[in-house]
Amino acid sequence: MHAVRAFYPLAGRLRLTPGTANHYELHYRPGDAVAFAVAEYDGEQDFESLAADDPREVAAIAPLAPPLPAGGAVLALQVTLLPARAGRGLALGVTVHHAACDGAGSTHFLHTWAAACVGTGTPPPPPVIDRTLISDTRGLYDVFCPPASSTGAEVGFVPMPKDQLLATFTLSRAHLQRIKDALAAAAHGGALPPPRCTSLVAALGFVWSCYHQAKLLRAGAGGDQTYFLLSVDHRSRLNPPLPAEYLGNCVAAAIAAAPRTELEEASVSGGGLLTACAAIAAGIEDAVSVLATETMDQRMERVGELADGGRVAEVPRVRSEHGVRQAGEGGRRVSGEDRRRRGGRRRRRDGGRRGVAACRHGRVPEELRRCCRGVGHGHRSSVTA
Repeated sequence: MHAVRAFYPLAGRLRLTPGTANHYELHYRPGDAVAFAVAEYDGEQDFESLAADDPREVAAIAPLAPPLPAGGAVLALQVTLLPARAGRGLALGVTVHHAACDGAGSTHFLHTWAAACVGTGTPPPPPVIDRTLISDTRGLYDVFCPPASSTGAEVGFVPMPKDQLLATFTLSRAHLQRIKDALAAAAHGGALPPPRCTSLVAALGFVWSCYHQAKLLRAGAGGDQTYFLLSVDHRSRLNPPLPAEYLGNCVAAAIAAAPRTELEEASVSGGGLLTACAAIAAGIEDAVSVLATETMDQRMERVGELADGGRVAEVPRVRSEHGVRQAGEGGRRVSGEDRRRRGGRRRRRDGGRRGVAACRHGRVPEELRRCCRGVGHGHRSSVTA
């Protein structure tokens, strides 16, 4: 596969660096392969309901994305053939270990794969695979990967509730403009100056404000201060800057902080929305105002403190430029998860992130048709880099 050859580190394995006790590396050997599974969807639930924007059960979607194989694999692919009632299309599931790359890197891989399937037009530029481009004088490895405990016990993870729901909401250009207008009106009648409100700030501020409006209706919401975390791509902000195609992790946290009582103000007055957007704009500005490597250790320590205290609002995924489905020019799609049993962070035990893209109504790339032709239920093969 062209994409796997170009992104050959994703076919490698995480391993303990030889001669070290607590340092790991992504090791690739010629001939390493990526697990590729082909399955058939035989679920009782109508597939169209799983691909809709309405709330649906995460447990019903999860089987469409493959688990990472044992032994340190960082990438797994799965094609699930859909039944005739769903249009005889397919669902493409991708699982990437975060140790291999961040969201920009995994999206770059998917764009490269899609271009190879289409076979026309100009493909994306190849990834840049060179760790020596990063000037690290502060020992950031130990910041992100502190020494493990002497017992070597596996870190505990918060389990995902079995009845967790996933829903997608579309914010069109008109919606975003109404949010900005509401911010301007609220700032005009209050003490806070209007924040520098980009479409991203407007979308995230609106989500954060709505999140606390919803929590206000539930018993048990408490605490004086609340926080919102989002990742900032620092490729262009390092010294010297990294190419946009750099394959790896180059993100840092932006931390927005605001009093809970202000976020829970009635949406009619716009006070909660103004507080949320102003805090998010300030958090982003703070994150990009200094060289990331100079404050990374303090930020990571702060994020750990906030997460342990359970005071962080979960960051929704906003899909715009890199989305599988576009919401129209100027629009953003926001996927949010509703915890119906308890709060807490949702973290996968294998460290991976999962994604599923559905292709229905017969729009199956011919290359994938050839991969799937003649393959029975549950077949697994490998793609060699």
